Amino acid sequence: MTRALLLDLDDTIIVEEPAAVAAFAATARVAAERHPLNAKALALDARARAREIWRAAPHHAFCRRIGVSSWEGLFCRYEGDGDELAALRAWAPGYRREAWRRALAGQGVEDDALAEELGERFGADRRALHETFADAAPALDALAADHVLALVTNGASCWQREKLAASGLADRFAVVVVSGELGTAKPDPAVYTHALSALGAEPGDAVMAGDSLRNDVDGALAAGLAGAVWVNRDRRPCPDGWDARAGRLEVRDLAELCGLLATAPRSGSALPRC
Repeated sequence: MTRALLLDLDDTIIVEEPAAVAAFAATARVAAERHPLNAKALALDARARAREIWRAAPHHAFCRRIGVSSWEGLFCRYEGDGDELAALRAWAPGYRREAWRRALAGQGVEDDALAEELGERFGADRRALHETFADAAPALDALAADHVLALVTNGASCWQREKLAASGLADRFAVVVVSGELGTAKPDPAVYTHALSALGAEPGDAVMAGDSLRNDVDGALAAGLAGAVWVNRDRRPCPDGWDARAGRLEVRDLAELCGLLATAPRSGSALPRC
């Protein structure tokens, strides 16, 4: 029997949303050096304006299908083959510029050159903030003693693989599944099925762990995995109807995940009974 563990990347192994928030703040501070404006408000507004443009874009349906967020779209390079990626590469510079132009205009600043500069700078600021959670490497090493590991992540292939490479942890995984390479994202059951097939594992011998209740817990259980673990680093309250007996468990970090899975039997259920 192959005991398989599927792991999410963003905000499970590497820091994603807090890094994006910090990058917005860093880019906005540059604008505040040029004009008398509120950098904190500009950072928040740039993110909101980016989301507004993103949702109205002709490529939104494709990006939603593969799990690319509006802030990732602001700095993703959209590398790879295919008409959709080529169209996004052509569209993205204007998107980056327009998000910051609208945010600046909200504070009465009309400076198209600065908007373009901020649009390009934001990607550099985000890439300067690559960070891996301190517990990730030791946890993966410990988990690999009893499990074959797969990384299962939503997003554009180039950006997800860039972050994984920056983490230095790519060699811990027997399989890496990126939604942008499949054309569909978690919680589509096809994503988990693809990962398990690549591992040579059965759903009943597999567990998924990640920070998203929708993608990493409920989606994995719906795909037939034996269990799913919510990696709740932010200590969010459990939602109404949370039921550990249904295969849903919670840990605060990856060190706790190691402890939880260490108690799992070597045959049968992949998670300890509650």
